[in-house]
Amino acid sequence: MSPSKTFFSLGLLIGMEVCLLNLNGCGGGTASPSSDTLQKIQHVVIIFQENRTPDNLFQDPKLIAAGADIRSSGVNSLGQTIPLTQTPLAINYTPDHSHKAFLGMYDGGKMDGADKIRIDCSPSATNCPPANAQFTFVDPRDVAPYFQLAETYTFGDRIFQTNQGPSFPAHQFIFAGTSAPSPPGAALSNLFVAENPGGSQLAQNGIVPSGCIAAPTEHVFLINPADTNPQTNETQQIYPCLDHPTLADVLDSNHITWRYYTDAVGDIWTAPTAIQHLCQPNVLPPNGTACSSVEFNSNVVPKSAQVLTDISNGQLPSVSWVIPDGRSSDHPVNNDGSGPSWVAAVVNAIGNSKYWANTAIIVTWDDWGGFYDHVAPPSIVNSYEYGFRVPLIVVSPYAKPGHITHVTYDFGSILRFVESVFDLSPVAAGYADATATTDLSDCFDFAQAPLAFQTIPAPLNASHFLNDQRPPVPPDDD
Repeated sequence: MSPSKTFFSLGLLIGMEVCLLNLNGCGGGTASPSSDTLQKIQHVVIIFQENRTPDNLFQDPKLIAAGADIRSSGVNSLGQTIPLTQTPLAINYTPDHSHKAFLGMYDGGKMDGADKIRIDCSPSATNCPPANAQFTFVDPRDVAPYFQLAETYTFGDRIFQTNQGPSFPAHQFIFAGTSAPSPPGAALSNLFVAENPGGSQLAQNGIVPSGCIAAPTEHVFLINPADTNPQTNETQQIYPCLDHPTLADVLDSNHITWRYYTDAVGDIWTAPTAIQHLCQPNVLPPNGTACSSVEFNSNVVPKSAQVLTDISNGQLPSVSWVIPDGRSSDHPVNNDGSGPSWVAAVVNAIGNSKYWANTAIIVTWDDWGGFYDHVAPPSIVNSYEYGFRVPLIVVSPYAKPGHITHVTYDFGSILRFVESVFDLSPVAAGYADATATTDLSDCFDFAQAPLAFQTIPAPLNASHFLNDQRPPVPPDDD
């Protein structure tokens, strides 16, 4: 048995032990769906967009009137009330969203430090940054498909990204429930990858390779979650090739199909590329240039739009992670406003297919992106968990219609929901799925009559994304 598989087996055994000790079992706690109703969900699709908060993205009068906790103003470090100003979804600047930026905005729970967050302008930007660039909301006309989805199905206003930082670790948490470099009990397993990698700007086809195929000079900082001093808790760094167990490993062990749809296999949004036993780089790190494993190349799909083809061809796997191209990501600077159409295209493809009857679609955003949000995390577990709010939309024939859930969730809750659906053990003890208090159960009513699907109008349809032959736009997260 390879070392990586030994690590995974250890994590799985520990997870099984946690289940035996947990009187609620390995599902989602006391509110988890029962085993008979879980058979109604046979596919879970996780659509992971980029860099927005509920206050920034969901200034929807209907949701607010229905009780969604959305504010139209914020407070800065001087105690001044700052009205949120309207901007397009596509803008030419991005706020810093590193761990340091989180600490500045969080300000010990006062949530008054957004004005201290650095603003990075695109090279071609003029008159940038605008005043109070962190205190903005997206033009509702630009995100109408999101509003309709949230109004029709279930919207969550209390999901927090698990990590207090940017995309690279966030994508590890949605894929594995951790950003620890190693499995429980191994070296560095008590630390978290905290930031995006740095140290290399050598692009290949417009993408700066990361993870296990990054340049030898690439590095990523680790954080000691037990050290609350921000001056001393992020001082170690490693090459960004990790080897912790993942939810994909648990799925594999239980013969459950999965795919990770992405447009840039080597970038920081493609979580499997940073997992050595999944990637198996063609040359041992740090000299690899491509992931070579059969499993990787069978399950990591190098074009996101193939999810649309797989749906129409009846080839949707049991579990899917759907990662956008930069243009359709909602990420500031590199998005072109097509994100809501992209999400609608995937939802419409499922809704108008045989998969609608037994699928749960979970739409969320990987991090807060440096934009103001008024809700502080309910608790700080350690020096890196939890982060700020991100939006959540749950779409399914069994999603509660027109429902706003105020239950506290994090990315671990999403993984735990997958585990509940397929009766799986947690990835490993202490990971976010094992510690999640619930599993999205408040978003569903499995006793209700299944909802009939109604197509979500959007400016761009599936053919736009299927026929787009332009090279992918990489993450703008440097």
